Amino acid sequence: MNESEMPQKPSKLLEEVLQFVEKSSGLKSDLDASSGNIKIQQELDGKIFCFIADSLSEVLQRTDGDGKAFIQINFVNGHKVLFTDTLVGFKPRDTYGLDMTKIPRVVFTPDLVSVFEAIEEGLSSEIASEYEVEVLKRVYSAILLGGEAAGFDLDFERRWLSRLLSTKLKASA
Repeated sequence: MNESEMPQKPSKLLEEVLQFVEKSSGLKSDLDASSGNIKIQQELDGKIFCFIADSLSEVLQRTDGDGKAFIQINFVNGHKVLFTDTLVGFKPRDTYGLDMTKIPRVVFTPDLVSVFEAIEEGLSSEIASEYEVEVLKRVYSAILLGGEAAGFDLDFERRWLSRLLSTKLKASA
């Protein structure tokens, strides 16, 4: 086994991640050295992605179609995330009744806001069908559950939808 095939130590992997974040324009890191907990904050929406240094399995340097660098981080539990210059990307969770080929393979927390606004618009529109709103709710759920599984705390976003739906029910009563 040559050196490039040998598994990397979590400390070396963490160093790669932190170096990338330091060079990024929209991510900030906070490392708790005593516990090994790392928090990566997205400046765009303030959302925090959390992970433990020992959970790192692999860090891959990548380039997108526009030539911009990003990293793919693989965890020992099988989860994967992408760190771009400004955001942490993750896979949406497979959701019953949702054609996953119709949504991007990688999503970001700001996508929740976009889908939420589309749901709001659909609920107040006389043109949008119940089916369209139901599909949007499933897309929202897929993004929400994927983000939580990846390591985001999305409790606030989880409550958005239930508040919206209860407000709409009261308004139509």
